[in-house]
Amino acid sequence: MIRLEKRPTPSQFWTWATPLLAVLLTMVAGGLMFAVLGKDPLAAIRIIFYDPLFDPQFASYSRPQLLVKAAPLILIAVGLAMGFRAGIWNIGAEGQYIMGAIFGAATGLACFPTESPLIFPAMVLAGALGGFLWAMIPAVLKVVFGTNEILVSLLLVYVAEKLVAAMALGPLRNPDGGGFPGSRNLQQYPAASNPELFAGTGMHWGVVAAFIAVIFGYVLLSRHLTGYHIRLAGQSPRAARFGGVNPAHLVYFCLGLSGALAGLAGLFEVAGPAGQITTSFNTGYGFTAIIVAFLGRLNPIGILLAGLLMALTYIGGELASFMLGLPAAAIQAFQGMLLFFLLGVDVLTNYRIRIGREGIA
Repeated sequence: MIRLEKRPTPSQFWTWATPLLAVLLTMVAGGLMFAVLGKDPLAAIRIIFYDPLFDPQFASYSRPQLLVKAAPLILIAVGLAMGFRAGIWNIGAEGQYIMGAIFGAATGLACFPTESPLIFPAMVLAGALGGFLWAMIPAVLKVVFGTNEILVSLLLVYVAEKLVAAMALGPLRNPDGGGFPGSRNLQQYPAASNPELFAGTGMHWGVVAAFIAVIFGYVLLSRHLTGYHIRLAGQSPRAARFGGVNPAHLVYFCLGLSGALAGLAGLFEVAGPAGQITTSFNTGYGFTAIIVAFLGRLNPIGILLAGLLMALTYIGGELASFMLGLPAAAIQAFQGMLLFFLLGVDVLTNYRIRIGREGIA
């Protein structure tokens, strides 16, 4: 008979081993899916994980793109991890990412064609503010009316998607664009652009912000009283209340921080790689960052590594689609398998499998 037996304390070994096991299981299951689609599974896995980094034909382009793709994922995931560790579930980071892009782009475009070194810093502040204000909606509703932040934050994503489409077709539409939807290209407006800092590296200000966020998150969780409150609230809400933790303040802090970081990610994206507000600006980074946060064990250092891994699947997935003709939906399913298997094998952290009288530690 197979049964689960609760461990006296969570296993430190499985805490860090489950992400690696989840990646291996994803490769196996993904390979089977690719085989069913009539593609060589070994070739697909090699193209996704190996060729972008080590094949000379692709590496010169793919390696810089690794930082470009990873930066928004890491920024958003660090913010989400703060709330998740406190039991505050912000599932609407995609909407906050979009609103950060709208606020930041609108600030830059309002100054066009003025050239000033203050424009981009103002856009950064506006992007953070946009994400923060959008995250405050579920925060206020949760504190004041007791609503579920999961549902409210998620539903606000669809509102943000409609807003960005309206902006691209209305107030932010390029007056010189011949009536086509979309704003001016910020990459062609030096004062409002987020350029590559070192040629050929993919490093831009969003990458710098992502590394700062990782350091900030690590220090906050391990060295600051607020980080202790976050960890205590997640482990034992009742003990947190007895310990003087204010639940309302924690909700505002965690949702506000995650919203601001998601807004920053949106701003750096629209001022850099994306270049403009379009009807399809959102790329799913806010949802993918949830996978990154859990794959990184809600630890900022782990999130840094998980963000790079997930960025690799983006780049490798695009390459596999081009080289093998894999549909985009298959690549998205492959990425989703990571979270599926991570949540599945994560049970080993708190439970051990018992088979008759034998156990697996």
